[in-house]
Amino acid sequence: MHGEYKVPGGKLVVVDLEVEAGRIGGFHLAGDFFLEPDTALEDINRAVTGLPDTADVPAIAAAIRARLPEGAQLLGFTPEAVGTAVRRALVTASSWTDFEWEVIDDPAVSPLVNIALDEVLTERVGDGLRRPTLRIWEWERSAVVIGSFQSFRNEVDPDGAKRHGFEIVRRISGGGAMLMGAEQIITYSLYVPASLVAGLTFADSYAFLDDWVLQALRSIGIEATYQPLNDIASPSGKIGGAAQKRLANGGVLHHATLSYDIDGQALSEVLRIGREKLSDKGTVSAVKRVDPIRSQTGMARRDIIDRFIASFQGFTGATRGSVSAEELAAAEELVRTKFGTDAWLHRVP
Repeated sequence: MHGEYKVPGGKLVVVDLEVEAGRIGGFHLAGDFFLEPDTALEDINRAVTGLPDTADVPAIAAAIRARLPEGAQLLGFTPEAVGTAVRRALVTASSWTDFEWEVIDDPAVSPLVNIALDEVLTERVGDGLRRPTLRIWEWERSAVVIGSFQSFRNEVDPDGAKRHGFEIVRRISGGGAMLMGAEQIITYSLYVPASLVAGLTFADSYAFLDDWVLQALRSIGIEATYQPLNDIASPSGKIGGAAQKRLANGGVLHHATLSYDIDGQALSEVLRIGREKLSDKGTVSAVKRVDPIRSQTGMARRDIIDRFIASFQGFTGATRGSVSAEELAAAEELVRTKFGTDAWLHRVP
């Protein structure tokens, strides 16, 4: 069995192993990480060999730590990263290069159609009717997008939204409300099969699926990092956040919104951001938590999107594609029957 795990912001961890009578055997660790002393590699191999094939990541990491010599230096990876690679081997997880990828960068659509397309395209990937896909969102108009489980009245001021020209919609993933100024944000969705994140904890899958965008941000001079559970940040502040939804058919939706610019006045008047929510952030202002990409690079929004697409294509070999007429029709029908209804928008009052 073979498993790989690219540590977000770190190095590639590769494992090969066999399983006999419920035990791991023939274990070999490899990768582009750094490890001192050299002999610690064999210590790790011996630590994993003989473990039950049901061992979880913490158990594998604990066995490795117990075997490492005092003062051992693991650079670019951790014992947990080895454990993750082992679990991915045992469940035969896929890697990015196992798939043919598509990138969609279509003209702008309404906020409701954008939300509906997420469900349609995730279902189609889960059903094997579409290749794994990265889609860049473009917006006909601005919107407030609230999480699937958020209270409408607690999160949004409808009068403020109307005054600033923000439509209010609800997405299928959890997480917090996002203020989506049409030219002020960069939003993308990944539609992937569950095998790509097999063997990863839910939390680890966030960083794993956004590692490519961290590399893209670094290529334009932003030292981006991932802050668990779902924040993308730089030394200057938060850049954006991600959310996920996993469907029963094996389709996984992972989408993220990055702040290109920010209208602090609109943010404070459209979203009901209370002191309690911000109390653990060490700040009294939501605006101060966010440092948009524009202020850190000076690049045009379109140029940044083009850089993101080029980076993703270089990473995956993705080719350009589009939402099909059939997929768009299915999204429009979902707007009519689900996303555009009061029942959905106010599912949590």
